[in-house]
Amino acid sequence: MARVAVTGGTGFVGANLVRRLLGDGHEVHLLVRPGHQRWRLDDVAGDLRWRAIDLAHRDELATLVRVLEPEQVFHLAAHGAYSWQTDHGEIFATNVVATDHLLAACRAAGVPTLVHAGSSSEYGAVDHAPSEGEAVRPNSYYALTKAWATLAVQHAGYTAVRLYSVYGPWEDPRRLVPTLVEHGLEGRLPPLADPSTARDFVHVDDVVEALVRAAAAPPPPGGEPGPIYNIGTGTQTTLREAVEEARRLLGVEAEPRWATLAPRGWDTDVWVADPSLARERLGWRATIAFGEGLAAVAAWQREQMARSEGGPR
Repeated sequence: MARVAVTGGTGFVGANLVRRLLGDGHEVHLLVRPGHQRWRLDDVAGDLRWRAIDLAHRDELATLVRVLEPEQVFHLAAHGAYSWQTDHGEIFATNVVATDHLLAACRAAGVPTLVHAGSSSEYGAVDHAPSEGEAVRPNSYYALTKAWATLAVQHAGYTAVRLYSVYGPWEDPRRLVPTLVEHGLEGRLPPLADPSTARDFVHVDDVVEALVRAAAAPPPPGGEPGPIYNIGTGTQTTLREAVEEARRLLGVEAEPRWATLAPRGWDTDVWVADPSLARERLGWRATIAFGEGLAAVAAWQREQMARSEGGPR
């Protein structure tokens, strides 16, 4: 059993990781900001150690990390990944300032392992599956700050994973997959963007497995940069293909209304991972195909509806 600290543990990926860590028998400490929302973790809240702290408070964070002496740290706190998160000050404070403070605290306390959740958005708009060694060309303020954070983590000798389009239980209900499922269960389809828009959809269970394996991997020799891993399936799915899979799975007869959703600046018809380095060094590969994962999300949302008697959260 390890003592593990997690930032961003109340978020989508974090809540799934926390459950895995508890299931593996670890002592899990959540570093949470004041006013955080616990709804994703209500059922396991009593099994967790809650540490309320603002990561912008450098000295307080350093003291907490020194006292906790975690063997592993997972840094998942982020802001700006969702289209409604547009405040540049909040994006900078969360993705840059908090990361800088956490790295300083972990280095000072001698924390051996830190895994940072980066983003495929760091690569910007490319026409191929980029490798980790390629220069990043972020094309949004969010991507710019995430690229800085990933490189800072690497410079500190810790590990970063660039996550592609993660989906699964506890995802924000405003995102594509839960929206498709929610509407599909009612025999409808939501407003949709251009059908050629592409993503590399990777199920959160596969992502959690990658995070756990990255934390268990031997650290680089002292003074060497830390590794970066792309975490995706290596298979691209267009919005048209995703919608057709949802229609087939959920028996939706309604026809798609394409381009009824305003395009986003980061939409592209090429977005796919090259996960070969994670396969080579971590022995990791995505095991859940999109159709299988979508069916699992639909089953989970049905269960949530039955529990709440008022629909998905």
